[in-house]
Amino acid sequence: MADINLRKARTIIRKTLEKAREMELRPISVIVMDAGGHILAFEREDGSAPGRFGIAQGKAYGAVMLGMAGRAQMARAEQQAYFMAAINGVYGGQVVPVPGGLLVRDKKGVIIGAVGVTGDTSDNDAEAGLAGIAGAGLEGEA
Repeated sequence: MADINLRKARTIIRKTLEKAREMELRPISVIVMDAGGHILAFEREDGSAPGRFGIAQGKAYGAVMLGMAGRAQMARAEQQAYFMAAINGVYGGQVVPVPGGLLVRDKKGVIIGAVGVTGDTSDNDAEAGLAGIAGAGLEGEA
């Protein structure tokens, strides 16, 4: 299995921030994790609230730990709130089940990490993150 290296993580962040500026989003924060849920890189734009780190981390962590992107997590939470509550108990409240938690896959479809984007609407966060992942030559799943 290929991993996301630091260079790729930085590219994902740079391309996500570029897309966010193109979309004229509010200041965003972006985190990139490897397949084990370890943080590789994080950036917070000027003007982004300091609490955004935890939200970005929770979006990415939930995606990689569950193997389920943010949109699928949100749908699951709406259908089975007890399940997502239990999952959050298992992971110490670290899962934020909304769009903006993106899976990163290699060309074979293997999950190699996750990206968490926060600062604007969850759907806009996801769109910017998908552009960042694509800009690094990887496959994203929102």
